[in-house]
Amino acid sequence: DMVTVNMHPIVWNVAPEIFSFGPFHVRWYGLFFALGFLLGYEIMGQIYRREKRNLENLSDLLLYLMVGTVIGARLGHVFLYQPDYYLAHPWEIPKIWEGGLASHGGFAGVLIALYLYLRKHRDMSFLQLADRLAIPCLLAATMIRIGNFFNSEILGTPSNLPWAIVFARVDNIPRHPAMLYEALAYFLVFCALYVAYWKTTIIQHPGRVLGITLATCFLARFLIEFVKENHVPFENRMPLNMGQLLSIPFILAGLYLIYASRQKAQRAQK
Repeated sequence: DMVTVNMHPIVWNVAPEIFSFGPFHVRWYGLFFALGFLLGYEIMGQIYRREKRNLENLSDLLLYLMVGTVIGARLGHVFLYQPDYYLAHPWEIPKIWEGGLASHGGFAGVLIALYLYLRKHRDMSFLQLADRLAIPCLLAATMIRIGNFFNSEILGTPSNLPWAIVFARVDNIPRHPAMLYEALAYFLVFCALYVAYWKTTIIQHPGRVLGITLATCFLARFLIEFVKENHVPFENRMPLNMGQLLSIPFILAGLYLIYASRQKAQRAQK
């Protein structure tokens, strides 16, 4: 039978750099990464003002999060995807600008940063802060995936769907824009939870927003991995790739948090 081929795929051929000034390079990825943090900071500011919390603590929190995200994402890539290479070339580990950040590691880095921040500022419980932070983190994750699109990375598998994209900097094959699927998934969950924060009592149930974030985002990630090229060659022999295996504990943790917050709410009503 004849397979219909997408005759006019969208061709994406954007340079990762916006401009360079001597040794100084401004990249789209860095711009979207920074934009994610700035918008996230603004949203946390709205939340802190609504709840009459100390805004000085917020800039401290931002610093913890930026360091935690970058170190966590880098170490996640180093130890989960290419440990043999980096253990043989340890001096390459700090070279973040050469690429190689793993989002599961970045998320773990955020959780550790929260724990360290709360040892110094005891203004909320871990779950209360994580619930509030999940909302801007979703927007930051959206921005980072758009940055991946400008870098022509996190490619999908070959596809003949009408919206398949040829990433001309990589090859001439129309592919699923997998990073845009992820960006869209994170953005939709962000919109839903941002509205829920302002319009419902969801934030009064510790763990619920975090649980919904974990369960929905990592489920989306798990499903989108089916149309993504594997990150590193060893995954080709695995029935589920690394991104999927690492997503399962986060999905389960999310479902548990939703369940626990419901149980607690029911006990409070009795």
